[in-house]
Amino acid sequence: MSNQDKDFFEQAMADVIPLSRGPETLYLKPQETMDKRARREAQALQQENFLSTGFLELIPCEQPLEYKGEGIQQGVLDKLSHGRYPPQASLNLLKQPVEACRQALFRFIVQAEKQSLRSLLIVHGRGRDDESHANVIRSYVAKWLAQFEQVQAFCRALPRDGGEGACYVTLRKSAQAKADNFERHAKRSR
Repeated sequence: MSNQDKDFFEQAMADVIPLSRGPETLYLKPQETMDKRARREAQALQQENFLSTGFLELIPCEQPLEYKGEGIQQGVLDKLSHGRYPPQASLNLLKQPVEACRQALFRFIVQAEKQSLRSLLIVHGRGRDDESHANVIRSYVAKWLAQFEQVQAFCRALPRDGGEGACYVTLRKSAQAKADNFERHAKRSR
């Protein structure tokens, strides 16, 4: 800076009073409403969601939902369809957007598996028209349930549990349940 510029600057700043050294302002991170562990679990569930939303072949309204995994006996599906396995938990997907249903169903199945639940009820609704929102959700539910390894079978529910607007789902035994079962039967054979 030249002397002339320096003089000009000093004249411009002659009436400026320096700020006093008061308390300094600290900028803190906002407190998280959700603890870190819960956030990590939520992110893990969201990242692992493998349920597809691609091409969907609509299931006609008059065709009942029914699925039996490979190696599952017909008797399991028959007992399921007659309500012999009472639901241990239920999920209501009525009047929700497709993506919300996808996320909710994924979380529900993962949570049921963690809690070693075997029999579930999913209420998806049933429309009068093949193109209705309820039938689209119903068709997606059938597609998504078949994508889970844990799902052994599913079928339409009895009228008391929702009829054509709901389905029973049975899950495979968890590793812990298998170990408990083995231990219980091994004790009896001694």
